[in-house]
Amino acid sequence: MRQRKHVIGLTGNIATGKSTVVRMLQELGAEAIDGDALVHQLMGPGSPLAEQIRAEFGEQTVNADGSINRPELGKVVFSDPEKLKALEAITWPPVLAAKREAIHSPGPDVLILDAIKLWESGMADDCDEVWVVSADREQQIARIIGRNKVDRAEAERRIDAQPPQEEKIAKADVVIDNSGTLEETRAQIEREWQRLTTTD
Repeated sequence: MRQRKHVIGLTGNIATGKSTVVRMLQELGAEAIDGDALVHQLMGPGSPLAEQIRAEFGEQTVNADGSINRPELGKVVFSDPEKLKALEAITWPPVLAAKREAIHSPGPDVLILDAIKLWESGMADDCDEVWVVSADREQQIARIIGRNKVDRAEAERRIDAQPPQEEKIAKADVVIDNSGTLEETRAQIEREWQRLTTTD
């Protein structure tokens, strides 16, 4: 039996600022399970996932210490939709298992499941509601360039490798527009938090 009051699936396209929204929710008292962080843990040096990735995508995607060379892996999968699907097929099952375990573990009433592919993975079915974080394209491009140290063309390629964010927005229960200031984003989150925590 589920032990949480509210399980929120939080998603959004690359560089929309999902981690900012998650951090604000954590400050309000939520627990968050970060899909990217889980993947990092599961892809540790010498892990079964790292070995599967080496076999599927080549030696250049694994560092000498057995950890994943994320820049090289990114170059491979973001330039080929089929390879991105192959990577997801390797990484999704263990990540989904860890997230489902968290749902049924004791903890704060509100649990955030942070995942780019929330619907595609089937994880949305485990959530009480889905939040989508959105941002305008220029902000996404600037964030990717700054964060990943790539040029504009590569940033645009990574954005275009995903379905349009409008598709996620159309299915969302809550949309957090992260195109403005941090204060504007925080105000939206606090309004939704108030709704959650004053409803049985």
